[in-house]
Amino acid sequence: MTFEMIKYAKKDAIATITLNRPEKYNTLRLELLEDMDKALRDANRDNDVKVIVLEGAGDAFCGGFDFSGGLEHYETIKEDGYDPGMDINMVTNQYLSYIPIFMGLWRGLKPTISKVHGYCVGGGSEMALCADLVIASDDARIGTPYSRVWGCHLSGMWVYRLGLAKAKYYALTGEWISGKEAARIELINESCPLEELDERVDMLAKKLTKIPLTQLISMKLIVNQAYDNMGLQSTQTLGPILDGAMRNTPEGREFVRKSMAEGVKAAVTERDAPFNDYSQGPLEEQPRKKSRLK
Repeated sequence: MTFEMIKYAKKDAIATITLNRPEKYNTLRLELLEDMDKALRDANRDNDVKVIVLEGAGDAFCGGFDFSGGLEHYETIKEDGYDPGMDINMVTNQYLSYIPIFMGLWRGLKPTISKVHGYCVGGGSEMALCADLVIASDDARIGTPYSRVWGCHLSGMWVYRLGLAKAKYYALTGEWISGKEAARIELINESCPLEELDERVDMLAKKLTKIPLTQLISMKLIVNQAYDNMGLQSTQTLGPILDGAMRNTPEGREFVRKSMAEGVKAAVTERDAPFNDYSQGPLEEQPRKKSRLK
């Protein structure tokens, strides 16, 4: 199976899906998500595969949704003629929405591991946290800058993985968080130095392959069911609807206009500069580049 925007590889009982837009920080477009969906289906249908690893090529796991090119690939983002009904259709229809693709990491019953390095922000963090296990480099930067303008929680995993105090804090501030801190507060499972990330994830994946597939499936299913009973699906219905509404507030529309007129960088700079984080954060707090390790 060949793909345009991802790489798919199998070794022993481990399938690895690599987001492959390194020049764009692996930002999400429909074509990439469709490739990822097909790869997840292939891995889940292959009885030789026990574990699925999701990673990003280059210097980042995923920079969120792709806002480049004047946002022309977003059909519902127009200067006029916005139809809120069609927006709701897009984000809640299982045949159109990205949420079922994110949740392919959760719904497919083979264990999934997100291997996070560099930036893992916005929709990229929503996707990564849908995996069963998340391992990050200590200096990864995870966050939801959309909390400040033009967005809302989508998959709900920032809420379900954290306790109330931390979930509310990061929802309201949108602050970034290091991989090390994310592990400490149990947003993710663990972190390690960037140099050790590949080896650590490989060791964990191999450990899981020593367990019978039916055991892995059963244990994943029972944990998933507990969280489904907490209302996960209804959260994932409301979140994208609110996300669409936030794209069309006066502030959200201004973010779009600035992005189209001056480029996304200008809009992001204006959003994050007051908080001194993400691309506007100090150089010493930026994640290291994986390419420099070689």
